[in-house]
Amino acid sequence: MMVCEMRQLVGEESLVPLPRGTLPRTCACFLAAMVVALLLMMAPEDFIGLLATSMLMLTTGPLLHGVCLLMEEWLFRSSTRYRGRLLTGQMLLSCVGGRTLLSLGLAGLLLALEGDHQTEGGRWKLVVLLSVLYIPLKNLEILGPCQVEVSAICEENKNNVAYGLAWSFYLGYLKLVLPHLENSIASFRTTHSAGPFEKRGSRRLLILLPLNANIAQKLEDEDTNIQFYDNLPNIELDRAGVRGRVYKHSVYSVLDENGKSHQCAMEYATSLMTLYQMSHESNSGFGERERREQVLLFYRTLQDILEHSLDCKNRYTLILLNDEREDDPHFLSKTILSHLLQQEREEYCLTPHPHQDVGHILTPAQPGGGHQCTDAPMSVDPELMISQDLPRSLKDPVETSDV
Repeated sequence: MMVCEMRQLVGEESLVPLPRGTLPRTCACFLAAMVVALLLMMAPEDFIGLLATSMLMLTTGPLLHGVCLLMEEWLFRSSTRYRGRLLTGQMLLSCVGGRTLLSLGLAGLLLALEGDHQTEGGRWKLVVLLSVLYIPLKNLEILGPCQVEVSAICEENKNNVAYGLAWSFYLGYLKLVLPHLENSIASFRTTHSAGPFEKRGSRRLLILLPLNANIAQKLEDEDTNIQFYDNLPNIELDRAGVRGRVYKHSVYSVLDENGKSHQCAMEYATSLMTLYQMSHESNSGFGERERREQVLLFYRTLQDILEHSLDCKNRYTLILLNDEREDDPHFLSKTILSHLLQQEREEYCLTPHPHQDVGHILTPAQPGGGHQCTDAPMSVDPELMISQDLPRSLKDPVETSDV
């Protein structure tokens, strides 16, 4: 049973896209190196001229395109983006790019090294023609970046919608409330005799993230095995000019297959509601495909943020819900219970139970694997141990008994 649950969790985690790597750059460099080596073997005397001309063709077009962009920035946006300065280095680098200028300079250096050897007029006509044709082809988006390139640029520069929403959800909510979660649960247990949160694995905030971003207002509407139990004590914080702004968490009872109730605090990630509503607005340019991608990026970004947050450590559990399994009416409760069981098996009992007088000591690993939690008295106050033996000289020989 545990193996199936772990496979289920691994399957959900496998939906999350990995950060983009450097494989395209590696392939490009490898292909370029092969072509350069082939040209060196076939025509070594023309290699420098061909290389210089090729670099000149590839860099002059982007340079002219950058000049066109520079004209618009200079005439219409210099007062708004560049603090009224007519022409600055920042404006020039924003339109042209330092790498383009560097490549153009390298091409000129190679042409100077080549000298007058093989500088036919046809080659220069080709350079001018290709550079001029590059401008309309670029503006018509024929040579523009594809969707993968745009996505990679947004991920590299952290310009995705999901990136901003994840940081907003963390800084504006989780970082404020999660440090108070343990005290809220302790206060909640003192006022409820039914014994909620008996297991340490349930003393976390379960954050649900459905892939379709469709968030229900009530969890019991999604699964009949989930029922509202009560609210944790309110957390009041002064925030953005509001005195005593109230934050709260809801506690739910989740029934397992045997009818046993498990209490836990859980909620949806409210930031996903923004993604869902954006996908239904015609002027947002945000479809269902983009929404799903942003939900996965939101999950990955939020997970990375929380893993490096000391304020939220061991106080949360992110649960990614696969909307492709909606045919099971109790899929939500089964997923939640599998995470609770996994947490309970991964965590050790290091603190004594409130109704026990003995502590739990973590014993060394047993031959069968794992650690065991044994009951043994734990020392509360340090005690001074005084030996009753008389002191002896270190030079005296040690007496040994004959066996």
